[in-house]
Amino acid sequence: MFCRLVECFFSHFARSTILAILGITSSPVSATDMDPRAYSNIPIGLNFLIAGYTNIKGNIAFAPTVPITNANLETHSSVFAYVRSLDFWGKSGKVDIIIPEAWLSGQAEVLGQQKSRDVVGFADPMARLYVNLYGAPALAMKEFASYKQDTIVGVSLAVTAPGGQYDQRKLVNIGTNRWSIKPEIGISKAWGALITEFAAGMYIFTDNTQSFMKNTLEQKPIYNLQGHLIYNFGMGIWAAFDANYYTGGRTIQDNIMDANMQQNWRVGGTLSFPITKQNSIKLNGSTGIYSRTGSNFDIIGIAWQYRWGEGL
Repeated sequence: MFCRLVECFFSHFARSTILAILGITSSPVSATDMDPRAYSNIPIGLNFLIAGYTNIKGNIAFAPTVPITNANLETHSSVFAYVRSLDFWGKSGKVDIIIPEAWLSGQAEVLGQQKSRDVVGFADPMARLYVNLYGAPALAMKEFASYKQDTIVGVSLAVTAPGGQYDQRKLVNIGTNRWSIKPEIGISKAWGALITEFAAGMYIFTDNTQSFMKNTLEQKPIYNLQGHLIYNFGMGIWAAFDANYYTGGRTIQDNIMDANMQQNWRVGGTLSFPITKQNSIKLNGSTGIYSRTGSNFDIIGIAWQYRWGEGL
């Protein structure tokens, strides 16, 4: 039971750090969603506080218009979030607010010269709304005890605001200096302890009118697919195998389109387990297995979660 109350949330926050962590000219990590059990049902009226850590390390690719090559960056980030489960006219849902902070460091060649960059600051904040349209009614804690998942269909909308650290004189930043939205649809199907889940979404970006060297940066949408195979071991412990594919995202600077369309495959895993009735830990990691732009990097994360609310 505890697992079903908390299973949905940390992956949003590890993912939000990834979404906002690099404000580079062509963000290669903006679509690396690894989000198992995002569309599972939970009782209404619950609150969650989350504190997490994520590490990203590897080769980050840049747009061809930027004079930078052989980039090797590492990011240490902390994530703080609040989540509330809600009743939307009889449908279960939730809203989460995420504030990430990051320290980014690394080296790259700029016009043939080796350069380094170290920067600390807040990344772009994110808010996201989920509504389960089918198969996951809004239930109080007592009613939820008899609920058994079959098929769930849900939708979500994420909004990322340009609130992170940004310096247009620098090639590499933590914030992106632009808005983005991501509509998504998800389907979750349970066969006893085994659950399969699929989601499809699209990132849409506003223009960055203060990008590097004062060029206006536009970016085409990024299309994202993700799938998960999840197994519930009981006693509040579950694990997932995660896969992600994203494509698109070509950039346009001063009406010139770059030849930098992204096409990437990633795989990873997630493990969640309770510590007490109100506290749980989640571990996650992922790695790239194919990248058209050469942006292969590794991600590991850990989070602690505390919950309280009606019926606990």
